[in-house]
Amino acid sequence: MTHYDIFNGDADGICALHQLRLAEPRETTLVTGVKRDINLVKRVVAKTGDSATVLDISLDKNRDDLVRLLSANMPVLYFDHHFAGDIPDSDLLTSHIDTAGDVCTGLLVNRYLDGAHLPWAVTALYGDNLHDAAQQAAKPLGLDHQQLSQLETLGTLLNYNGYGSTLDDLYFAPDDLYRKIQPYRDPLDFIASDENFQRLQNGFTDDMNRAESIEPTLQTDTCAMFVFPEDSFSRRVSGVYSNQLARQNANRAHALASLLPSGDYLVSVRAPLATKSGADELCRQFPTGGGRKAAAGINQLPADQLQAFQAAFEKQFS
Repeated sequence: MTHYDIFNGDADGICALHQLRLAEPRETTLVTGVKRDINLVKRVVAKTGDSATVLDISLDKNRDDLVRLLSANMPVLYFDHHFAGDIPDSDLLTSHIDTAGDVCTGLLVNRYLDGAHLPWAVTALYGDNLHDAAQQAAKPLGLDHQQLSQLETLGTLLNYNGYGSTLDDLYFAPDDLYRKIQPYRDPLDFIASDENFQRLQNGFTDDMNRAESIEPTLQTDTCAMFVFPEDSFSRRVSGVYSNQLARQNANRAHALASLLPSGDYLVSVRAPLATKSGADELCRQFPTGGGRKAAAGINQLPADQLQAFQAAFEKQFS
């Protein structure tokens, strides 16, 4: 009998799983990928006695394969904060889904565990650019400003590592990165003692310096768009740089289109932090688009649709 842990390869997915397995240790088979690789349930072939936990990937994008597992009598525990659509009606499915703009999957797991490993939930919130929610959630911990800043940095770095069109773009495959934090009950101990934290921080600093040198192709009071060159740094930095831009101007939406080797574009969209809405609605208008209200993206925007996307982006947030 096999238990599958199926999780998004970003900060939220990793921190959600880490909390769960700290509280409920078990031998599992890990199923994950780059952040944008969300059709993960299809990788699981259900056999008698198997079970699964799914964390931080849209049920809407995985519904057919979820139904396939449930039809094979496979129990599934599902945590997520993305658009879900119709949730299958099955006694074998236990779902914890909340699409509110100030919630992440790590926070949902924290609620499920009654706050057993709250510092990792705070790290997940920072990774998802939910800074106000992170500070609110962290209050029971009594951390000082420096400690909160460290959790913010860790969340940002774990999220940064997940972005890329393939695993070759990343510093660490997400399942490897999860295993590196697995021994640490306290994220501050990982920061203080694990050399992999410094490796991520050095890469992040280099990539962000390059990103900040690129001028926007569109800039108004309500939205700004950037087009990045075909380079692995562009794909790695797309999410975290979008998050930084959103924090710097809370009333403006941001889009970052990174050129892929195919000639198409990987797109990250951030709704204004003041509203935290509209990003998913925009991205679902295009093939391979999806996400949540505050932050969404398009995995492979055809090059000939870039101008149409820019027009739709400007209209959405005008």
